[in-house]
This record gives sequence, structure tokens and C-alpha cells, in this order.
Amino acid sequence: MRFGAPIFQPYTEPAAWVAAVKAKGYTAAYCPVKTDADPALIAAYGQAAQEADIVIAEVGAWSNPLSPDPTERAAALEKCKASLRLADRIGARCCVNIAGSRGAKWDGPHPADLSEATFALIVATAQEIIDAVQPQQTVYSLEAMPWMYPDSVESYQRLIDAIDRPSFGVHFDPVNLVNSPQRYFQNAALIQEFVAKLGPAIRSVHLKDTRLDQRLTVHLDEVRPGLGNLDIPVLLGELNQLAPDLPVMLEHLPNETEYDLAAAHVRGVAQSEGIPL
Repeated sequence: MRFGAPIFQPYTEPAAWVAAVKAKGYTAAYCPVKTDADPALIAAYGQAAQEADIVIAEVGAWSNPLSPDPTERAAALEKCKASLRLADRIGARCCVNIAGSRGAKWDGPHPADLSEATFALIVATAQEIIDAVQPQQTVYSLEAMPWMYPDSVESYQRLIDAIDRPSFGVHFDPVNLVNSPQRYFQNAALIQEFVAKLGPAIRSVHLKDTRLDQRLTVHLDEVRPGLGNLDIPVLLGELNQLAPDLPVMLEHLPNETEYDLAAAHVRGVAQSEGIPL
């Protein structure tokens, strides 16, 4: 496995970026440039990552390609295609987005989001993005969400089968799959099932934690790794059986100090379990 997180040290060229990543002891990183970067600069960062043995985990295409607003949908589709091109050029493991929502909020719940019509639209949208770019060394992937497809192992497998493209891969975010008390208390089994069924297709992983509040009715909050109930030893153990270059990335923390605390906890778990990280 590879381990990484966002980098807070400013940089303007590849050498400074590599130094910042290595200063944190990371061997994986988020994409260091944007889609509008000069092609020569993209190539330079890709080469620098390769020479420094840093895996670029993913390029985020965060947008709503299912938007009911035609203008927003068109812009999101172009962003997804541009992000997939960038991922392919720089050698990232994947380009990742959520499926999108039929509502006004790009990542929010909407009654239509878990319908068969929306499932079909997700399939057609992913096919359009992949076919337009035809990536050679990366994949387009969808991050699971609690209230939109893919929201389970089963729905992710359905999407893989329906999209039917070798350049469609899997992005694994176990916390986003924990959307009920049942999954919260049985998350180890959920992790094991996901890896058993989809493991070879996983290209990048988000690592955070989740905590169930005691307030009615159900309140699940993202928290720093170690402050919730996610079975991190099981997660790391399962992921360790997959590809040696699989990137596991911290996310959604407010500042560098919180990331340092999270990294220390995850490394401690890995050490106690005898898992290289």
C-alpha cells in the first residue's frame, strides 16, 4: 500500500512538491496540478513523481454531471473529461467523481437519485466521459455515497457490468458506504465484502472515520481516523492483500495538524498489525 494526504506546503515546481510529500513521509499524493496546467508542466510533475517513487492517487473531477440544469450538466461533463485527460497524462491511478444528483445540490440527496432512470443516466454519462477520452493508463471511477449510486457493493457491481468499459474502475470510500446503524456496527464485514468482490478493480481509497451520535434519529458524522468506529485494522489488513501500489489517502480534515494526528494514528495501527505502510 501507499499512504498520502493533502500537502499544505506551497510549491510552484515539481522538486518542491516532491520535497513536501517526502517531508511528511508519504508515498502517495493527490494530483499536484489543475486541468488547465501547461502540458509540459503536467509531464514534468508526472516524471518527478515516478522518479521519486510517489504514486499520484487521483484527480478529482468534483462536479454534477447529472444536474437537471443543462448548462451545469454540460460544464460538469467537460470538467470530468478534462480531469480524466489530466489523470491519464500525469499517470494518476484514477480520475474520481461522485455520480451526481438530480437535485440542486451536486452532492446532496434527491428523491430521484436512487431510481432506475438515474441509474441508467449514470451509466450513459460514465460511458460518454470514458469514450470521449479513451484513457490509456488510468480509469474513470465513482466514489460511493450514502444516498446516491453507487451506495453498496451490489450497486457498484451493477454499474461496472452496465458501463462495460475496461477504463471504468473502482474508488473505495468505506465511510461513505456506512449509511445506517447496521452498517456502522458491522463495518468490518462491509469492508471485507467490498474487497472480496471488487478488490482487483480498486484504484484508490479514501480513509477517514465515522461516529454514530446518540441523538435521535440517526446522526453519522465524519471524524478523524481513530475517533470513530471504522475498523481500521480490518481495512488496512484487507487492502494490504491488494496491489502493492494501492494509494490510501486521508481526506476531509480541517488543517495540517489534524492530518498529522490522523497519519500518526493510521501508522500506529499499521505497525501494531504488522502491515507495511
